[in-house]
Amino acid sequence: MKFNLTNIAFYLSIGFFLSCNATQNNKQEEIQIPIVNHSFGNSHEVLPQSLHLDLNADFEKQIIQGFAEWDIKPNELAKQVIFDTKELKIEKVSVDGEEVEFKKGKELEIFGAPLLIPIDKNTKKVRIYYETSPHAEALQWLSKEQTGGKPLLFSQSQAILARTWVPCMDMPSLRFTYTAKISCPNDLLPLMSATNPKTKSLNSVYEFEMQQPIPSYLLALTIGDYEFKELGTNCGVYATPGKLQEAANEFVDLPKMIQAAEKLYGPYQWGRYDIVVMPAAFPFGGMENPRLTFATPTIVTGDKSLVSLIAHELAHSWSGNLVTNHTWSDFWLNEGFTVYFEDRIMEEIYGRDYADMMAKLSFGDLQNTVVKMMQTPKENDTKLFLNLENRNPDDGVSDIAYEKGRFFLLLIEKTVGRERFDAFLKSYFQKYAFKTITTEEFKSYLYDNLFQNPAEVVPLEINNWIYETGLPSNCPIILSVELLKLDSLITKIKEGYKITKEETKDWTTHHYLYFIRNINKQSTSIQEIDSVFGFSQWKNAEILCEWYKWCIEANYEKSKPYIKTYLANVGRRKFVLPLFEKMTENTNKNWKIFAKDIFKEIGKSYHSVTYQSVTKVLENGNS
Repeated sequence: MKFNLTNIAFYLSIGFFLSCNATQNNKQEEIQIPIVNHSFGNSHEVLPQSLHLDLNADFEKQIIQGFAEWDIKPNELAKQVIFDTKELKIEKVSVDGEEVEFKKGKELEIFGAPLLIPIDKNTKKVRIYYETSPHAEALQWLSKEQTGGKPLLFSQSQAILARTWVPCMDMPSLRFTYTAKISCPNDLLPLMSATNPKTKSLNSVYEFEMQQPIPSYLLALTIGDYEFKELGTNCGVYATPGKLQEAANEFVDLPKMIQAAEKLYGPYQWGRYDIVVMPAAFPFGGMENPRLTFATPTIVTGDKSLVSLIAHELAHSWSGNLVTNHTWSDFWLNEGFTVYFEDRIMEEIYGRDYADMMAKLSFGDLQNTVVKMMQTPKENDTKLFLNLENRNPDDGVSDIAYEKGRFFLLLIEKTVGRERFDAFLKSYFQKYAFKTITTEEFKSYLYDNLFQNPAEVVPLEINNWIYETGLPSNCPIILSVELLKLDSLITKIKEGYKITKEETKDWTTHHYLYFIRNINKQSTSIQEIDSVFGFSQWKNAEILCEWYKWCIEANYEKSKPYIKTYLANVGRRKFVLPLFEKMTENTNKNWKIFAKDIFKEIGKSYHSVTYQSVTKVLENGNS
């Protein structure tokens, strides 16, 4: 990355504590450290090229300890290398085998602390001995009581949490290869975003390698009582005992997804594509860690109706992992492309009607998000290109990057035609493979390689989509044959028709979601619908979240015990956060009290990402 002072977000004057041979003293000095791309790292002077981790996972103390060794390439003027850390205990540092003094700054709430290590232009290796905090934000330690089996650990490094378990230059614009040696209890199996074992070893020590360069947010580790099942020649699934076959049945179409993706946009370049089913506390639907997608258990429904999430994470193997957003302000380049690509994979395998139904539901979500955000101080976050200066990049995660980004690309496809747009995307993934790209660079590539004349560009209003708030008036309209049928049924119900459960036996999750979202806008009694379907006792987390939102809006007291059980057993932020939002927004204060009581009892079981998001909602609800 070229260093440019105009790109510096801001300077922070912070006191540094001098560490010598791992002994802390009270000496301080004032040093100004620039924060560029949410990182203290000085990649303009020193290029970290590869990483080796030698770590032991201590489940009793809930810490990881060992060392991280970086192979670096300094420039002629380099005098120090600066890594990001957050709540890491640095024990000692060596440079090319010789122990050296180091400096570590005070901890800042968002960015952590810089670690400064003296080097010169000839330095090859920097080794950092450290241990993590039991409260490291990227790591969640689950006891055997929480898993119902054996203890489990998982990481979540995106966006800037890798620094809480590995000292690194924690920015998406920097890529590196890595190897690792992981030690853990002998009855557990570690897995990483790298080559992975399929069975447990006798000595409880495992070695990993990631040959393709990745950014720090794709560093990933999980350790649990995992078993493996092959699904195809280059893909399979890991899960805990008792859940493996169920997961394998759900993801049986994975080989077809990989074939469909390669047919669209070129070869899969990561070797294997495996999935590991995470515990319920996992905060996201999925995380696209290379070679090993971390997936929420909420998508294992028994009918494959939520496997679009796997198509999404697979698509990240091109958009995001292969071609990466240069900064977190360019996040839409990862997610908007991925949702568009996901939709194409699902269409290829399950048909256009199915894909249109998904897109129609997503458009409804996007509209709701835009309306809500435009009425708040977060109006500027409805732009595709975000201003995340001095902010946690996680604050910018919403439907905007995903869905507004997707519909922008869909507009381009409809303007130039699918054949031309597919050829453009394929060349785009080839051109920027294993590189990063900014929004402006994407625009230049778009103008130079897709459009044949200026007349094609003007109607798109590209700058309006990228740099202005709200949803542009030329957003594509999605028509879904399946959901039009539901509209007719909902109208009949409004007029007095009594629906039976038998009529819905062929519905997918998407049918039910649309039905619940739209039937609650009518005068239909929630008690009447509950008597027919008994939604509160269903197992599908996606449907339950939609149902419980309606229950809260309708002050349906009967649902409270079910909502509490649901929130205690689902940690996915997509489901947890909207329910706490609905409860705190309800004019009936009993719901706010109910929300606070639930969170006080079960909040600590959530991953830090979910916990912090809910905390903000409850705090804002009190203001």
